[in-house]
Formats: sequence, structure tokens, C-alpha cells
Amino acid sequence: MTPSRSSPRSGPDGSGPPSRSRAHGGHLVGAYGLVALTALLVLIFSLTLPRTFPTQDTADSILSNQSIPAVLALAAMIPIVTGAFDLSIGYGLGLAHVMVMYLIVNGEWPWPLACLVVVIGGAVVGLLNGVIVEFGRIDSFIATLGTGSMLYAVTGWITDGGRIVPGPQGLPAAFTDIYDSTLLGLPLPAFYVVALAAVLWLVLERLPLGRYLYVIGSNPRAADLVGIRTRTYSVYAFTASGLIVGFAGVLLAAQQQIGNPSVGLDYLLPAFVGALLGSTAIKPGRPNALGTVVAVAVLAVGLTGIGQMGADFWTIPLFYGGTLLLAVGLAGYSARRQLSTVASRDAPAAPPTSPPQEGGPADVPP
Repeated sequence: MTPSRSSPRSGPDGSGPPSRSRAHGGHLVGAYGLVALTALLVLIFSLTLPRTFPTQDTADSILSNQSIPAVLALAAMIPIVTGAFDLSIGYGLGLAHVMVMYLIVNGEWPWPLACLVVVIGGAVVGLLNGVIVEFGRIDSFIATLGTGSMLYAVTGWITDGGRIVPGPQGLPAAFTDIYDSTLLGLPLPAFYVVALAAVLWLVLERLPLGRYLYVIGSNPRAADLVGIRTRTYSVYAFTASGLIVGFAGVLLAAQQQIGNPSVGLDYLLPAFVGALLGSTAIKPGRPNALGTVVAVAVLAVGLTGIGQMGADFWTIPLFYGGTLLLAVGLAGYSARRQLSTVASRDAPAAPPTSPPQEGGPADVPP
């Protein structure tokens, strides 16, 4: 009698690969590990700080104060999808919020027009970054660091090294309300983040444009071979990033209500930490909008809890720096793991060998 044999790709019961459930569990951990970590941090800080952390004021503070870092992280994520980095976003944020204050306070422009001009100006800066990187053939690190330094110089020229302070009448209430207002009992800036993340998720996950950007980021040569205009779409990514940076500058001006030429640099590291750490969540191995929002939430909860525990000021850059190193390491690990999974899945199966029949002649070498 011939013994029953399973397929080489099946488990002992023939139902599927033995490691399929284990791989599925690993994927769930990789995709939703940051979500679970956020919940765990909330639980830990709530038990440690029962009087201050699990309160409505803390929740409102997180949703409000972390809205601008979240918006800027989403802006940083878009060029990362194409394999590029925009180091000018912090400088662009500083220039954008200073320009809003300058146009409203010194130029006496209507605030809606000033905001619109600044947002469009941010898109123009992003367009120039994309053109310099793609058509000038300059590495994105070097190009955007150079343009960022120039933006910082323009910011200093506009402010003459000082701050732009409104007069006794202050800023228009309608302008400050775009940051200070609430909707459904929650801070309005939180809804900006949700709306922006939803739009980026739709574009990147459901539209051909998003697929083109991901292909460019994973293999530009292959994108060229299949007819994708890599330079054009990369410029689109930088332009979209600049547009969002301009919007973040408007929010920062409404929040700060003062023009500070150096404040934008404080947001550069948190933005990249959120964008890179976000590439390890929801869609492990690639930057994505929902993962970026989750990453910002982890950072926000961690920093809020650390702050309420009375940590020193130097713990904040330490936390961001350590998290950035962890994010880059996890992102690289996720990418390698994804490539390994695809390679093992696509590898041809070994042909089955039949055992000798009972009572038949034994196989002998010729």
C-alpha cells in the first residue's frame, strides 16, 4: 500500500502551509502593533497618573497640540512614498506662518486672502523643490536642505530677525477660530488631520496616482519601463507636500498668534519621526497616511505622559531621536521581511518524489 503524502505546500492535514497562520499573526502584529502600543501607553499612564492623564483636558490638549505635527508628518510622508526626502518642510513651515502674520498685521490683508496666498506659495515652493530634485538631478537630501536654508534666509529678511506681533486690536477672531474652535465637542484641528489623512489614503490606496507613486518609490527603473513618468509624478509629490506645509503654516499662525522666525525648525524632527514610524504600521514596509496618524498618536501619548510625570526638558529630543532610530530600523526590517515573504511565496515548489512500490525492485544506481 502506498502511504498518503501531503503536498509540499500543505500542512500535515493538507489544508495549507504550516506557517500560514503564524505568518498571518506576524502580519497582524506588524500592522496593528502601534495601535496596540498606543492603547497600552494610555492604560499605563492612566494608572500611573489617574488624576491628570485620563481627563478630557488631556485628550483635548493632545488632539489640539499635536494637529500641526500630524499635518506636517503627512506632508513629509508624500515625498517619502517616492523614495525622496524633503528636509525643507520645517523651514517652509516657519516661512509660511511668518508670511501669514506679515500679510495680516503689516500688510493689512483680509485674512482669507492671506491664507490662500500662503497655501499657494507653499505649493510653489514644493514645485521648485521637485523640479530641482528631478530635473536638476540633485539628491533630495542636498537639494531640499539647500532650499530650506534659503527659505530660512527669506524668513529672516521678512522679519528682520525679530517677531511679528499684532497690535492692540489683535488678530481677527475669525482667523484664530480656525484653530481655537471646537466641533462636536472636540478641537477643530483634529478634524483637519482626519480629513487630510482620509484624502491621502484615498489617493494613495485607491487611485492610479497613488500606485504610480509607490512604484516609483520601490523601483524607479521599473516605473520608467512600464511608461510611468517618474519625474512628473515625483514633482507632483513635492508640490502636494509644499501645499500641505503651507496649510500647516496657516494653522501655526492661528495657534501662535505671533510670527516667530525660528519656530518651524522645532517641527522638523517630529514630522520625520511620525512619517518614518508610520511606515511600520497599517501597511508595514511602506509609508501610508493611516500609519502616520497612528505614529503621531503614539508620540503624542508618550510625550504627554512623560511631561505629566515631570520629566526634564531634554527628554523630549531624546525621545524623538531614539524613536527616529527605532522607526528607521523597523521600516528597514519590515521592507526586508516583505521582500522575503514575496520571494518565498513565489519560489517554485519542489516536485514530489514517489516512494518505491511495495514488493517492487529496489532502486539501484546504474
